[in-house]
Amino acid sequence: MNNLNTQNRIVHGGSFKDKLGSEFKKGISLSLYFGIWFCALAFLGATTLREWPIPLRMFGFALIKAGLCAKFMLIGEAVFPFNPNRRLGIVPSLLAQSLIYLAIVLLLNILESGVEGLMHGKEFISSLAAFGNGDPLHILALLIVYWLIVWPYLLFTGMSIVLGNTHTITILFGPPKNSS
Repeated sequence: MNNLNTQNRIVHGGSFKDKLGSEFKKGISLSLYFGIWFCALAFLGATTLREWPIPLRMFGFALIKAGLCAKFMLIGEAVFPFNPNRRLGIVPSLLAQSLIYLAIVLLLNILESGVEGLMHGKEFISSLAAFGNGDPLHILALLIVYWLIVWPYLLFTGMSIVLGNTHTITILFGPPKNSS
């Protein structure tokens, strides 16, 4: 009983269609979550730089980036499933895993930068080197912000594994309203 995933684990039973539908919903939810964050950051960046009028295309790019990051996050979850530990608690046991997910997303974003460079007629290696403007401090800042965005999602998912999705939603948002 030391390991929390021995009970209340979210198991995707049922047909392939049910599993696919569940993963699709999870991907859409995660994309929306990231999209809200990335659009807010794009808006902050535009207002910080005093861009008037604010270009709407940056929100489109933020939503595309959110979808890609959600995809990368789901790949990370498939490769390294959540495994909260009862002795450590949700926060300490997911902390190390959050760093693994962060590393996966960083690597996939770097590869994305190389592929994007190829699509624009640049060399793959030079496009990889241009990730984060080639500035280690900028990349560190991106990682910190990304981790702060990912951490609440990981906590919610960890709580859902331990308590069950219904209990977690009830704790966070209150009991469902009766439709009598």
